[in-house]
Amino acid sequence: MTAPHGTSPPEDPPPGDVPPGDVPSGAFPFDALRRRPDVEAPGLVASDAADRLLLDESASVRAGVPAGRLVVIGDTHGALALAAAHDGATDVRVHQDALTGERALAANAERLGLAAHVRPLPLTAGLVRDARVVLLRLPRALDALDDIAGLVAAHAAPDVVVYAGGRVKHMSTAMNDVLRRFFGRLDVTHARQKSRVLVAREPHDGRDPAPATGDDSVRVAGLEIDLRLRAFGGVFAGARLDHGTRLLLAALPDLSHLDGPLVDLACGTGAVAAALALRHPSARVHASDQSAAAVASARETVIANGVADRVEIVRDDALSTLADASVSFVALNPPFHAGAAVTDRIAPRLFADAARALRPGGELWCVWNSPLGYRPVLERLVGPTRQVARDPRFTVTVSTRP
Repeated sequence: MTAPHGTSPPEDPPPGDVPPGDVPSGAFPFDALRRRPDVEAPGLVASDAADRLLLDESASVRAGVPAGRLVVIGDTHGALALAAAHDGATDVRVHQDALTGERALAANAERLGLAAHVRPLPLTAGLVRDARVVLLRLPRALDALDDIAGLVAAHAAPDVVVYAGGRVKHMSTAMNDVLRRFFGRLDVTHARQKSRVLVAREPHDGRDPAPATGDDSVRVAGLEIDLRLRAFGGVFAGARLDHGTRLLLAALPDLSHLDGPLVDLACGTGAVAAALALRHPSARVHASDQSAAAVASARETVIANGVADRVEIVRDDALSTLADASVSFVALNPPFHAGAAVTDRIAPRLFADAARALRPGGELWCVWNSPLGYRPVLERLVGPTRQVARDPRFTVTVSTRP
């Protein structure tokens, strides 16, 4: 995510950065990579040992790959794609689910003079068509890996080699099983620096990603709403209504008197956006998420619920596409993961941008895990905050912009 609203990155590059256009020779400068505009904090890195192992294991095969035949998926901030470009790869196709990761890669590429050699693409057939080598940072969710592996098997070259790596603590044997569903041969490398790589060959039975489906019902402002949920792999809660979102929706009042769009920030599958549109038939809804899979899921959800004509869904870093003081209502179930790492830096960033977008008197309705104790942060960043619902796990608050 970007830095909290009202801050900006330093004008001078921090130690280890490389000035624009000054392409280093020799070994790739991993230490020059930055996470920004993604969250930066101690313990959050722009590259790690798994990136280096993936590059080392794939080096001999990458050396002979023609232009445009190398694909990188899940590269958090550009280590894989840019190191491959530094080694001589051209027209490297890249997909990153997180918009902030995509922007971090672009900034790192520009600074290292490699922008002309990498090309961001959505997770569709065009990303992997005729690919000979795929470098993949393993996603946390098995259903996300299933979507990626099926897509590669369906559209990459028959002799494609997939190098799928990660930190051992985030890997499981179930990942091997997913890859074996789509590849005839799977080899496992030795671990190094607590990282490992799975090498998949001989693709078969590929398929394009399709969203999981689920039906649920929830009470919103006193009215029972039937929801049809859709979710691509890796999206929080999948095609079901998670407990926190259900508690938030049940606590909401009638919002039909408000002007302007109702906002679903960090929308995930679009459950809140669809429920708001169904409960308020004359309202417009604005939903945003930085995850490409979440945005695709939300679009399928609003279509399934017949409200796509009144719900705008954008891939956005927080609410950057909304003007200051332009809305009266924002709903938020904030994430607390940056990749595989748990961090408390994301929610305050979202609170601050919600406050920026709210008009005076506008309200941020937020649900959060009660032990996180967000109320003082909400008071500081948004305004007076009161609790409106609570159960053993979650708290719902409303914060009013002064």
